[in-house]
Amino acid sequence: MNTWLLKTEPNDFSYDDLEGLSREPWDGVKNFAALKHMADIRSGDLAFIYHTGNERQVVGVAEVISDPYPDPKADDPRLILVDVAPRYRLDHPVPLKDIKADEHFEGWDLVRLPRLSVMPVPPKHWERIHQMAGE
Repeated sequence: MNTWLLKTEPNDFSYDDLEGLSREPWDGVKNFAALKHMADIRSGDLAFIYHTGNERQVVGVAEVISDPYPDPKADDPRLILVDVAPRYRLDHPVPLKDIKADEHFEGWDLVRLPRLSVMPVPPKHWERIHQMAGE
């Protein structure tokens, strides 16, 4: 199992919205670096849900419940998506400013490439964010 971070603008789709659904396609990814990561996601993987915009924080965890497949709404076969389901909300959201201030995250894509919408989360970062969230 691999772990990921998926970014979303909470005014468009938030973790609250995901909790109200049993399954939702994670679509709208167009950046080719993010799509490359998306192609590596597999059913059973877990993903942090990160709210962008004014929030800029990790808020919850989703389970990936499908392998990648072509976006049925797109005319471009390179555009893919995965289906996700809510798993659990973090006890305390972990703000980006706290992640940036923690030396454990130096060099991680969330700190280095802030606009990348899909990225792997190394196991040590997965554990550290859970620690920071009080889990």
